[in-house]
Amino acid sequence: MEFWRGSVFYEIYMKSFQDSNGDGLGDFKGLTSRLDYLAHLGIDGIWLTPFYPSPQVDNGYDVADYCEVNPDYGTMTDFRAFMKEANKREIKVIIDLVLNHSSTEHAWFKESRSSKTNPKRDYYIWRGKPNNWESFFGGSAWELDELTNEYYYHSFAKEQADLNWSNPAVQKEMEDVLAFWLNEGVAGFRLDVINNLTLVLEFPDNPTENGKMNHLYDRNQQGLEAALEHIAEFCRREQETFLVGEISSDNLTEIARYSSKKMLDVTFNFNFGSVEKIDAESVFASLNAMESELQAGQWPTLFFGSHDMSRFTSRLANENLSKTKLLAFLMLTAKGIPFIYYGEEMGMPDIDFTSVDEMRDIQGISAYYQALERGDSLDNALEISVQKTRDKARGPMVFPDGEPFTTGESWIKSASLSEKEAKSMWEFYQALLTFRKENDFKEKEYSYLKLDGELLSYRRGNFLFFIHFGSEPVIYTPKEKTTLVFGNAMIEKTSISIAAYSGIALRVED
Repeated sequence: MEFWRGSVFYEIYMKSFQDSNGDGLGDFKGLTSRLDYLAHLGIDGIWLTPFYPSPQVDNGYDVADYCEVNPDYGTMTDFRAFMKEANKREIKVIIDLVLNHSSTEHAWFKESRSSKTNPKRDYYIWRGKPNNWESFFGGSAWELDELTNEYYYHSFAKEQADLNWSNPAVQKEMEDVLAFWLNEGVAGFRLDVINNLTLVLEFPDNPTENGKMNHLYDRNQQGLEAALEHIAEFCRREQETFLVGEISSDNLTEIARYSSKKMLDVTFNFNFGSVEKIDAESVFASLNAMESELQAGQWPTLFFGSHDMSRFTSRLANENLSKTKLLAFLMLTAKGIPFIYYGEEMGMPDIDFTSVDEMRDIQGISAYYQALERGDSLDNALEISVQKTRDKARGPMVFPDGEPFTTGESWIKSASLSEKEAKSMWEFYQALLTFRKENDFKEKEYSYLKLDGELLSYRRGNFLFFIHFGSEPVIYTPKEKTTLVFGNAMIEKTSISIAAYSGIALRVED
């Protein structure tokens, strides 16, 4: 069985986890000092967001050197020390890799823009005239470079130039990058916006519907499956490598398309994880859809938070402790690969912004000034930027020991946190992860999956799980002989009373 199939991964946003030198930024020495914390929590793997040299226009997703460490985070020596210590604790490490685009500060782009005849000109996508394609950050996806009087394509910020994956030389460069990090001991890669990798190179205009662009020709294009198969085959030649794809879509059919034995191991299920509202029916429908859409043997991902979305205790649970625990229970007991976003185990909520000056994320800041250009008021522009910014979930980590994230001034403001609720949430996560490690359900398929009113239930192996979304207790009468092994419930002679907004696990006795 693949190592990742029963694992729980923990996403670490590098800037915000632990600072070791007082400069207000998280770093590898700080992260290494917290590995015992993560081992005690009970996670199996770490996903690191980009830590490469970068101008930080998009918080590191604008890579200026794929095979180095940003000095803000330390050195390659620090990275290797971190990997050594993680390995001692049997914690696997996967790293974010941005294959779709590089920073315009990357040496490749500097050469590419230097002249139309430069050997690296075709590392990027250049045109004499732009079409109507829009950036996913808003505005045109084409930027005029006055040095050669041509436009280069950027599906995100203008400082993030898209690489030309139809060029074999680009593919070879990225093979070298993959090989470099595999040689450093990483167990896999989270591949950023990987379905943007190929384009319709005739560049037809995208259609617009009700003033909104339909990205018909600039993602999910012909050749993507072949590119992913090549990447997967290259990574797995000499070792098992966990490949996670971020697909810029909430369409499950589209997401599932790239998960197979020959391509990506898993793709992020944004239709499940990034919703704005959740209830028993929507969860039941999503879990069933995952079962029907994924190929036999393929595993879904389970998450409610990441560096790109609002924290789920704020977005989905209205900062209600019981509802937050309920969703954590679902994420860690349903079939799939759970991804805990740092701080969820402490119940960290969103940061509350009162000014655009407090933000650091280009997406939110751009939305603010675009709103002003449209004639919106300052208050409306701020409201729009707060909706758009990804900074809400990027605040400094709060640890149970009370030690500060930094001894200096943090790069971004902190979220407020109830000490009592944080302690309760930590204890819940730690106990749930211990239960998960000590029992054998995590690699099991569903024997059944059903919904009865507000009560969702499923069986995996010898365990029955009940997740009650209702605001009043519900009575369940087991048909088999069972023992309560996780969660709180009132047990009568022949029935179990499950509290509002709570999850329990029962073991079916032979």
